[in-house]
Parts: sequence; structure tokens; C-alpha cells
Amino acid sequence: MNHTKSGEVWYYGSNVDTDVIIPARYLNTSDEKELAQHCMEDIDETFAKNVKEGDIIVAGENFGCGSSREHAPIAIKASGISVVIAKTFARIFFRNAINIGLPILEHETLPDECKKGDRLEIDLSTGIVKNLTTGKEYQCAKFPPEIQDLIQKGGLINYTKAKLGV
Repeated sequence: MNHTKSGEVWYYGSNVDTDVIIPARYLNTSDEKELAQHCMEDIDETFAKNVKEGDIIVAGENFGCGSSREHAPIAIKASGISVVIAKTFARIFFRNAINIGLPILEHETLPDECKKGDRLEIDLSTGIVKNLTTGKEYQCAKFPPEIQDLIQKGGLINYTKAKLGV
């Protein structure tokens, strides 16, 4: 299994809420690709057009605050983002992200020492994040093996199916 992710940083500040991640006017669909086309458009109209598979969102505190919609992490994952790193996450976003298999990591100082366009390499099995642009390395808390397996399988539904042999 490949636990290593790498990509360019898309940097956002603190209190990025779910209404900004995926505006309410697009919640009439559950089509992941359609949601991805509108991801982050209210704070960064370049995101959906320019994000590349494997890129990484780095943000400040309280990422994913606001409503509890699952559409927000789904839109992020469908856009190609491989990992979100923030100082802190809103609790419901944190759980929704894990449930859909979107890796998220918390780190107190990394967001302050990172900028848009930096290239990161992340080993999810160890929690080690390397900023290849600056040469700095960070240790994030890693998930327990069961959660790593859930993320690797693409989320709770696939994980449960695999456990049940379905």
C-alpha cells in the first residue's frame, strides 16, 4: 500500500467554513465531479481550474467549521486533493473527512511555515511531513492502523464492505 502523498500546497487561513469549501447553491447534487468543479470558488476562483491530482490543502485553525455537510470533504477529495493539513479542524468535518477516506493531519506550526506552491511529501504511516521546498520536516500525529486502513480503502463504506467480505 502506498502511504506516501506528495503535491503542491494550496494555502488558506483560519476558519474556512463548509459554505466556502462548497457553497450551498451547489448542494442540489451529490455528483462528486460536479461538486469538485465548484470547490473553494468563493475564496479562490482559481482552485477548481488549477488544482492537480495529489495537491495538498494547508490551512490555519478550525478548518471545515460551519454546517455538517459531507459535501465539503467530498468536494475536496474529488478535486484531487490528497491530504488536508491544518492547525485544527472542526470536529464534524474531521469525522466526515475520515468517513470518506480523505486524509487529514493537524500540526501547530506547519501552516505558519508553509506557503502556496510549496511542495510537500507526506508519509501517512509515520505522520512525517517534509516540505521539499524549504527542507523542513514536521511530525504530525499518525492515525491508528485501523483508521489508516479505512483511509487507504477510500472510506468507511469500502472499509466496512471489505471487513464483511462483500
